[in-house]
Amino acid sequence: MSELVSQKPRLAEPGPRRPSVGVMIGKVRVGGGAPIVVQSMTNTDTEDAAGTARQIAELARAGSELVRITVNTPAAAAAVPRIAERLAMMGVEVPLIGDFHYNGHQLLEAEPACAQALAKYRINPGNVGFGKKKDSQFGAIIEKAIQYGKPVRIGANWGSLDQSMVAALMDENARRAEPWDAAHVAREALLRSALESAVRAEQIGLPRERIILSCKVSGVQELIAVYRDLAARCDYALHLGLTEAGMGSKGITASSAALAVLLQEGIGDTIRISLTPEPGGARSGEVIVAQELLQTMGLRSFTPLVTACPGCGRTTSEFFQVLAKTVQEHVREQMPLWRIKYDGVENLTLAVMGCIVNGPGESKHANIGISLPGNGEAPAAPVFIDGEKAMTLRGEHIASEFIGIIDGYVERRYAVRGT
Repeated sequence: MSELVSQKPRLAEPGPRRPSVGVMIGKVRVGGGAPIVVQSMTNTDTEDAAGTARQIAELARAGSELVRITVNTPAAAAAVPRIAERLAMMGVEVPLIGDFHYNGHQLLEAEPACAQALAKYRINPGNVGFGKKKDSQFGAIIEKAIQYGKPVRIGANWGSLDQSMVAALMDENARRAEPWDAAHVAREALLRSALESAVRAEQIGLPRERIILSCKVSGVQELIAVYRDLAARCDYALHLGLTEAGMGSKGITASSAALAVLLQEGIGDTIRISLTPEPGGARSGEVIVAQELLQTMGLRSFTPLVTACPGCGRTTSEFFQVLAKTVQEHVREQMPLWRIKYDGVENLTLAVMGCIVNGPGESKHANIGISLPGNGEAPAAPVFIDGEKAMTLRGEHIASEFIGIIDGYVERRYAVRGT
């Protein structure tokens, strides 16, 4: 027993990052040991240049480091350079990824300004072309990427697999002494679609350091299995995401369950959380989930996060819930300015606790914490700064006073950039 007590606890830390070839997308580096990159995608009609530019700006300000847009019609392709111009006028600098299906070869040929304005092309080997046209249309897009010096994500998806490849694999499987099950065959088709397309792109002349791969599925266990195999079979940079994850808590839970396992194993260079927005809801919600996933895993820091208790019979007042929400919203609103002005502010830790049981202890673990009174406790809220009790707040203005304490701490603690 004493032997067990004397042992230091072993912390669960993410495994070493899988070695991958680095890819430059505009000024953003993906893979090659760079921090894991967060990306998202617009759901506007790209032909609406003004509306699409506004949503891209919203996503970028929320923290999306890459933004993908649909390019599906001649008018959408023609709008891309106008979107880029609007973003420049707004002071928004974020690489744009063109999402092409079926007709990308035609659009890139007809709209050279679109081909130039995009920072990366995304193509799906399952629908880039069919039959005899597949190789030529795939090749045409790769040649445009070579001409304009753009990277390409080859994104296979089990909802749009090349059926001729699936049929060939099924025939091959039928001849095995011990045939694979149907799920294994589907995974292998997905993997071969991506890997063989990448080899073909390199044969055409696209450098390895301009290729990113993804193999999207909508099941958690299937995604984990596919990416484990993919990571073992190549050193391309990998984009992670659970496709069609769903809405609300289901989408968040499924995406987090799948991606957390892979990230913990060191697999993945860029991620997207593909959430279905609530009706009228902000698209930027998926960016926040991606950031919080990486931050809570200790892989990156984006914004101060608030530790808050869930509440119990000791905390029937909702004030601590309201204060926690107010504090989190305040720091997110301030982060676009803080990020420019202060070094390291994203590492700030905050705590809003609801009673004396864990309140003081959790508050001492944070840079700034407040322990609100629970049922039957004295109507006072001690504030702890860097582990020491600094003051006690009382009265009707605790929320505004606590926000002021946070703002003052940020100004004092974090060095102003450039000084």
